[in-house]
Amino acid sequence: MKRIWTIGTRGSGLALKQTETVIQLLQAAYPGHEFCTRTIKTTGDTVWDRPLHLIGGKGLFVREIEAELLAGTIDFAVHSMKDMPTEIDEGLIIGAVLKREDPRDVFISSKYDRLEDLGPGDRLGTNSLRRKSQILNFNKRITVIPLRGNVDTRIRKMASDNLSAIILARAGVKRMGFEAYVKEVLSLDIMVPPSGQGAIGVETRNELGLLKILQPINHPQTFREVEIERKLQTKIGGGCNVPLGINASISNHDLTLRAVFGREDGEILVRHRQVGMLDAAEQMIVEAFRKIRPYKED
Repeated sequence: MKRIWTIGTRGSGLALKQTETVIQLLQAAYPGHEFCTRTIKTTGDTVWDRPLHLIGGKGLFVREIEAELLAGTIDFAVHSMKDMPTEIDEGLIIGAVLKREDPRDVFISSKYDRLEDLGPGDRLGTNSLRRKSQILNFNKRITVIPLRGNVDTRIRKMASDNLSAIILARAGVKRMGFEAYVKEVLSLDIMVPPSGQGAIGVETRNELGLLKILQPINHPQTFREVEIERKLQTKIGGGCNVPLGINASISNHDLTLRAVFGREDGEILVRHRQVGMLDAAEQMIVEAFRKIRPYKED
């Protein structure tokens, strides 16, 4: 008898695209099973007039979905890992993380080719404290304007809100087919992304049978990179309420760990980069936290 599995997701275009990718991978691994989508509206999808850090942070995009997982009305949930709080219910677990897209941010503008080209009077849209801090550190001449919405909505608002440019995650832009709008891919020296950016995670109940189903679609390297990022994020705390960027990149047995911590006005307090062996990841996390902790406690 064919087993039907239900996968929960937000209803945004990007969330549905990501869920479609997960279903294609699962269907290829289990051709005798059926995987269907259930769209769930989250609080983050209903409040658009205030910044996330003022209304509850990352959890706004997952709470209702996790409630359905715990209730057993869905079997799996697809998330952008950058939207996942570091602490989740003990009955739930991230069972798989797909191979990560490019985690960097991109500069989109109808007027300029590079972030450094913006000058006095130019307005750049972003709702991220992390982006605002790093943007103003790189180019203090511009004004940063709060901007929320889906990828396509933000691109449209560039014209309707008289914005010179916007900053978006490259992964989301690529998945939605808007790469033609990208003027510049921002290097990690300019803009360190948040933990989990570019990675799609699949959450489920902490049950052996469900975890086993997800094994074929898990990408071990990405899973480990995101795990390292989230461990450092957990130590620092604050979620999207602090201007914090974290990125881990694994190459063979080497790990590059970057972290940036600043203030909303563009002052960067810590810009940290370590390269070491992957088996020294825990010590590298501790060292990065040691650098940031004095400023976090200010």
